[in-house]
Amino acid sequence: MSEAKLREEMVMLSRSLFERGYSVGSAGNISAAVDDGILITPTNSCLGFLDPARISKVDAAGNHVSGDKPSKEIFLHRAFYQTRPNTGAVVHLHSTYATAISCLSDINPDDCIEPITPYVVMRVGKVKLLPYVPPGDPAMGDMIIALGGAVNAVLLANHGPVTAGSDLRSAVFASEELEETSKLLMMLRGRNYRSLTDEQIDALRSKFR
Repeated sequence: MSEAKLREEMVMLSRSLFERGYSVGSAGNISAAVDDGILITPTNSCLGFLDPARISKVDAAGNHVSGDKPSKEIFLHRAFYQTRPNTGAVVHLHSTYATAISCLSDINPDDCIEPITPYVVMRVGKVKLLPYVPPGDPAMGDMIIALGGAVNAVLLANHGPVTAGSDLRSAVFASEELEETSKLLMMLRGRNYRSLTDEQIDALRSKFR
């Protein structure tokens, strides 16, 4: 896909997320890899009203090349590109239910989104909860780098989800699946429910790797 087409797709998918309530105001940021760097939504921009020509571009070293000033959380994105070589896009949202899960004190930090459907296993995988640090703190990127590429999704405690994918649509679809699963988990809290077994999860991973 050409850079021009990728910019248009970023605008379209960002608007779709915004219009469905996955981000509000200027919350959230999205990036996509290109041959000579990374495209990323500008700082303080609204995902519902992006201009393709003003989307930020940085080079491989993170230097601002063109467009508006890049998101202050670009280190989150660069951490995934650095540690997962197949990453083509990264989506960071403040979606309601995933953010709610990130505020709970009784979840497993090593696997904080329980595998209750096959689709969360296939599209998201295991999700790590990272400790709270203030928004814009580069320590978030350091924590993702420390994972060594082991996962393609994390929850930032009391903040929100970050998902990576092989391309922009894959990353967006993963973020949507994570939010939908988070919604189901919040609806099921306090009830007896069934998660997938280890055998069922292994079979999905083997078939859809």
